[in-house]
Amino acid sequence: MKLLHTADWHIGRTLNGYSLLDEQKYAFKQILQIAKDEHVDGIVVAGDIYDRAIPSTEAITTLNEMFKILNIDNHFPIYAISGNHDGAKRLNYGRDWMEFNNFYINTLLEESFKPIETNDTQLFLLPFFDPMDARVYYQKKGLDEASVKDIRTIGDAMSLVLDDMYKLFDPAKKHVLVTHFAVSPSAKDIDLTSETTSKVGGLETLNATQFDKFDHVMLGHIHTRFASPSENIRYSGSPIKFNVKEAKTTTNKGFYIVDTTKKSERTDLREITPGTDLIVLNETWETLVDPKFYSKQPVDQDWFAITIKDFDRTKHVSTNIRAQLQDIYGTVVELDYKNIENKNTEAESQDINQLNDESVVDQFFESITGNELSKEQKSIVDDIFVELRSE
Repeated sequence: MKLLHTADWHIGRTLNGYSLLDEQKYAFKQILQIAKDEHVDGIVVAGDIYDRAIPSTEAITTLNEMFKILNIDNHFPIYAISGNHDGAKRLNYGRDWMEFNNFYINTLLEESFKPIETNDTQLFLLPFFDPMDARVYYQKKGLDEASVKDIRTIGDAMSLVLDDMYKLFDPAKKHVLVTHFAVSPSAKDIDLTSETTSKVGGLETLNATQFDKFDHVMLGHIHTRFASPSENIRYSGSPIKFNVKEAKTTTNKGFYIVDTTKKSERTDLREITPGTDLIVLNETWETLVDPKFYSKQPVDQDWFAITIKDFDRTKHVSTNIRAQLQDIYGTVVELDYKNIENKNTEAESQDINQLNDESVVDQFFESITGNELSKEQKSIVDDIFVELRSE
């Protein structure tokens, strides 16, 4: 079975107020064309299909058109799951109807225990869930109360879920898992270089060894393929760059073509050429306004995220910095300064968008009280967020 593995489309995402829909459509056209050229048997979308639980009308219209082109116009089966950004219950609407057209989408934990069967492969579609979802599910299944209360971490929950999946394995077929979590090569934390740290949405990273019975694991959640734990447990990464951190890498985004009858290889990668790239510049003001420098840049073609180094505000009191840079470069989606007077403190600041909810609470508590949250307090905060997400 030949599958196209993509993830983290985040349809409807913006970059500092600039819509990314046109760039997402440009990437989609390349996904579609390669799917045709490769004659794939299906398209895997491993979660975070939308950027938010309640997407905009424009985002819904865009995604519907993409799925229509793939599934109805070109007859590609779709194997999709919800991620932590998706509204699981909303995305579940119409699921039963879609299956008649080989459009499979799982958004609830209980749906993941019915594998999709092909001639040679079993596909398990496991959407993003948290320990509270697992508690509710296993309580309904009759697990004793003490065992249910022992499900505190995502590792605890995943062990139960995977054990139940392994019982459903057909030994005559290959086994593929599509899921949406942070998975590291070992129990040791790694830098996941995306919207995540060692905790993702309040959930600790999982260990790759938990998934070793699967022939292929197609992951979503981390926006770079370089976070893949192994050759057969892989992140496709997002189709486009969503922030400056992702734009700093010199490699293109992409996705994988996976043949379940073969071992995964590096050559399975297919790169996506950006329509409008995001260019990161970190230069002094004198360099940025020097024609010798900016004449070598893709001005009025790509987007720019600019940091002005060694900036002395006193010399530019009457200057509209952004307007002047936009006259030179075109669209400047992000403008930052490294002022001479606060060089040292600037490096210590963190983008709140790169922190999970628990870390935001932790930092706020420390800024107010001067103390870090205790172990007991962190446990309370974790429980609160688990309950909030389940609602």
